[in-house]
Amino acid sequence: MKHLYRTASLGVALALFTALTPALADSTATVGGTSFVNKGLVGVGRIPAAQRDKFGETFGSGSGMSIDTSGWTHKAAGYKGSLWLLPDRGYNVVGTTDYRPRLNTIGIEFTPVAPDAAPAAGQRQTGVKATLADTMLLTDDKGADATGLDPLNGVRAASGDMPILPQADNGKLALDNEAIVRLPDGSMFISDEYGPNIYRFSADGHLLSATQPPAALVPMRHGTPNFASDNPGPGAAEPDPKDPETGRQNNQGLEGMAMTPDGKFLIAVLQSAPRQDGGDSPATRQNTRALVYDASDLGHLKLAHEYVVPLPVFKDAKGKTKVAAQSEIVALSDQTFLMLARDSGNGQGLKGDASLYRQVNVVDLSTATDIADSAFDAADKPVAPKGVVDPSVTPAKLTPFIDINDSAELGRFGLHNGAPNDKNNLSEKWEAMSVVSVLDAKLPDDYFLFVANDNDFLAQDGFQVGAPYKAEDGANVDTMFLVYQVTLPGLAKK
Repeated sequence: MKHLYRTASLGVALALFTALTPALADSTATVGGTSFVNKGLVGVGRIPAAQRDKFGETFGSGSGMSIDTSGWTHKAAGYKGSLWLLPDRGYNVVGTTDYRPRLNTIGIEFTPVAPDAAPAAGQRQTGVKATLADTMLLTDDKGADATGLDPLNGVRAASGDMPILPQADNGKLALDNEAIVRLPDGSMFISDEYGPNIYRFSADGHLLSATQPPAALVPMRHGTPNFASDNPGPGAAEPDPKDPETGRQNNQGLEGMAMTPDGKFLIAVLQSAPRQDGGDSPATRQNTRALVYDASDLGHLKLAHEYVVPLPVFKDAKGKTKVAAQSEIVALSDQTFLMLARDSGNGQGLKGDASLYRQVNVVDLSTATDIADSAFDAADKPVAPKGVVDPSVTPAKLTPFIDINDSAELGRFGLHNGAPNDKNNLSEKWEAMSVVSVLDAKLPDDYFLFVANDNDFLAQDGFQVGAPYKAEDGANVDTMFLVYQVTLPGLAKK
C-alpha cells in the first residue's frame, strides 16, 4: 500500500464493528475450541537501509516473505536456513519508476532468547543475522523485463491462457508485488496490487500463468478495466477518474496470500474493501474479501470459496474510528488464517511517530457465508455498500492474537512504538509473515513466526533505475525482522 489513509469519521452503523477488536486480554486466542498461544518476542534482526543487491540497486524489503522450511536446521549454536523476501514496485521518487520486479534470497542465522528473557547486553537486535545471498529478476511470459511503473492506461490483451494484464506505457508488464508462496517444485505464486492478480512464476522467475479475480475486484473506469493506481510517473497525467468506480481501491490489492498447510488451497485477501463496498471514505473500507482457490491444478487456480472479512477498527487520537488495512496472512487451514493488520502514517521515517494499531488476528471462516460465484461477484452488486454488510451475509470472525506494539515486548529488545522517532521506533509498514517449526520434539506445535517490514526503500544513499536518490526528512529505514514463538496446534498434521 502506498497512499496513507486520510482521517475520516465513521457512521453509527460502522461503530458496531468495534466489538470485533477488543483489547488484548492475554497471549492466547481461542477459536473453535483450539487455543493459539503467543509466547512472545524471541528475536530481532536488521538489514541496513544502505544494503544494495547484486544489480547495484537499493535493497527492497518485505512486502512478502516465504521461509524455506525444507532447509531449516537446528544445532546447538542455533538455527540456520533461508527465506525469500519480496519487494514491491521500488522507491517512489515522483510517482512510480521503471524498477524491475525481483525476489531476494536471504540467508538466516537465528539465535532465539527464551520467551520473557532479556537478551545479552549488546545483542538485543542481533538474534536474527540476515544476509542477502542472491537477487532474481521476475520476467513476463516472453522473458521480457517487467516494471513497477503505474499502468496508467495500459491493458495487455488476453492471449492463450493469459487474461488481460496491467501494462505500463513502455509496453512492459506492470507488477506491484505484495505476497509470495514458494512451492515444493521451486515455482511460486506472487500476488499484486495492480490487477489485482495472482501470478505463478517458474523457479527462475519466468511468468507461467495468471489468475484474474472475480469481476467485483477488477478495477473499472468508464465501464472498462483500468489498472492505474493513481501513482503516475514524472510528467504523466493522473487517471480519469482518480479512483476506480468499482473493483479494488487504488493501492489496495491482494496484499495477503498463503497456501494452506495441506497444499490444497491458496487463500488471497484484498487489503481493504472494493470500491463498491467501501465507497469514497477510507473509514468505510472495513469489509474486505478473502478468496479461497482450489490449487489442485497449479496452472489453473479455481475459485472454491469467498468470504467477507471485517477488518479491525480502532480510535485515533481525536476519538475518530479508523480501519486497519490487511497487510499479510498465514494460512492455518482452509478455514482459519492469521492476519496482520495495521494503521498508516506512523513510524520511523514519517512525521507521525506512534502507531495506534499493529496486530495479528486469527480469522475464522467456519461460520461465514460463502459468496463465491454469487451475485456479489459482479461489480454492480455490492456486498457491503458504504460499509454495511448485506443482511444475507455473515462475515468471518476475528480474534486478537499478537499486539506488535506491545511496549514491554519491544522494550526487551531496545525497540519502542512512538517517540523518540529514531531508528528503534518501529517503521510504518509491517507487511510480511511466515512460519517455521522450532524443531523441538517436546513442543511439536511450536513455531517461529517471522514478521518483516516494508521499508519503502527509504535510504539516504539510495540508488535505483540508474539514478541516486535521498529519502525525504533524513529517513534511513532498515529492513527489520521480529520473531515470535507461537503455539499453533494441529498445523503439522494438516
